[in-house]
Amino acid sequence: MFKGLGQMGDMAKMMKAAQEMQQKMASLQEEMHQMIVQGESGAGLVKATCTAKGELKGLDIDPSIFNSDDKEVVEDLILAAIKDAQTKAGEKAREEMGKITEGMGLPKDMDLPF
Repeated sequence: MFKGLGQMGDMAKMMKAAQEMQQKMASLQEEMHQMIVQGESGAGLVKATCTAKGELKGLDIDPSIFNSDDKEVVEDLILAAIKDAQTKAGEKAREEMGKITEGMGLPKDMDLPF
């Protein structure tokens, strides 16, 4: 006679789990502004630093690459370092999200919106 209560209890657990996940995701979003990754190119001649959210924070360029004849090469190295840092930022974001989804009993590689 109270069969419906069992389903309501399961629904309540699911809602609570969803709220917990939402809180963890919001917290992670904030933390990712503090997580730093570094990309590089030219065997470390150019290094780009960004947050796990992909926000560029800094460039470190070895002065040995500055030669007016190599302007295009330098620009390419800078772009490559930035792209590498942004790729690493994306990987870090997926890794951190995987920790949350795994902790909730969901597949680690579940692609949730970020």
